[in-house]
Amino acid sequence: QVHLVESGGGSVQAGTSLTLSCTASGRTFDTLNMGWFRQAPGEGREFVAAITWDSERTDYSASVKGRCTISKDNAKNTVYLQIESLKPEDTAVYYCATARASGRPFKSSDEYIYWGQGTQVTVSS
Repeated sequence: QVHLVESGGGSVQAGTSLTLSCTASGRTFDTLNMGWFRQAPGEGREFVAAITWDSERTDYSASVKGRCTISKDNAKNTVYLQIESLKPEDTAVYYCATARASGRPFKSSDEYIYWGQGTQVTVSS
């Protein structure tokens, strides 16, 4: 069992940056592949970014690539998601998750087993 808690969301202006954090407990964090997803009102859950357990590989959705950085601090049991040049369409609840297995960064939510409760990001124009 892994317990995940996201933080760092809020209401911001378009063009600014935000860093989300997700702290894990309950299992050795440094063996876990991690991912970030988001869900806008009335929409399905969308992949944002993923990182392997050793931080060697990352992957991003086309909608955030170039504006977003995922990173992992095993010493702090925390994964981060930094988003720059925020747009109103980035408005969503952001969730972090732990993958079922190691390997490549996974884009499908089916590859993830434990989820946080989410943190709201609202971007106004």
